[in-house]
Amino acid sequence: MKKYFSLVLFAHTIFAMPFAFVGFFLAVSTTLYPFDWMKLVFMILCMVFARNSAMAFNRYLDRDIDAINPRTANRDIPGGRIPAKHALIFTLINCALFVFTTYFINTLCFYLSPVALFVILGYSFTKRFTALCHLILGLGLSLAPIGAYLAVTNEFNIVPIFYSLAVLTWVSGFDIIFALQDDEFDRSQQLYSIPAVLGRKKALMVSSSLHVLSVIFVLLPLFFASFGIFYFAGVIIFASLLVYQHRIIKPDDISRVGLAFGTTNGIASVLFALCFLLDMLVRQ
Repeated sequence: MKKYFSLVLFAHTIFAMPFAFVGFFLAVSTTLYPFDWMKLVFMILCMVFARNSAMAFNRYLDRDIDAINPRTANRDIPGGRIPAKHALIFTLINCALFVFTTYFINTLCFYLSPVALFVILGYSFTKRFTALCHLILGLGLSLAPIGAYLAVTNEFNIVPIFYSLAVLTWVSGFDIIFALQDDEFDRSQQLYSIPAVLGRKKALMVSSSLHVLSVIFVLLPLFFASFGIFYFAGVIIFASLLVYQHRIIKPDDISRVGLAFGTTNGIASVLFALCFLLDMLVRQ
């Protein structure tokens, strides 16, 4: 179990899971649909199964690339801790569990489950032909808030779409920062990323622009729903942490990428969601 948690980087679930809670409780607090423990459990399970599928498939597909990249050569498959065939089986099992779980949520989620899998699995191919791979990764994680909202309501709404767009631009932006570590390797292997194509300075400008959009998207719900002081606090914290990660990463100094990518963004996601939930609770 420990090996497979390492394979799928289970800790990275912290990026999208808080926004799934935002989508779920947005639906509960702004519509007539009641809170349902079972739907919440099914939503969490879908998040776990989707994350497991996406990460395991990415590790399976990239195993040969990872083996020749000094930064990734010790990952579980090239390091020999998990056979490639087992990683693929693990992917297929989690895909099946994801679709199976959506069946018990509602018909719309069930019908859309193959689309979600197509996006989150398809990301792993994109770095081979487009520098827009970061946006595809962001798109995959952006399904969390709208998917959670659909789990409750079985219908679309503009507000959770804003949160999905916020996740798309936020994740795309910090994935560009993460890709700074491999810009030279990507160019040598004819792989595509924004840092590899544009260079570090311009890549950071693109990342900053995406993060500005992300802050705008978490502000737009204010024009469509009622929020209080805790929500504003969450937006300020979220925006401040985005600014912070850009202040500690420079084109000629990426030594703190780990802090910017993992720690800062994980804290930003959790604190924003906590402020959102507290705001919902206070105004009930």
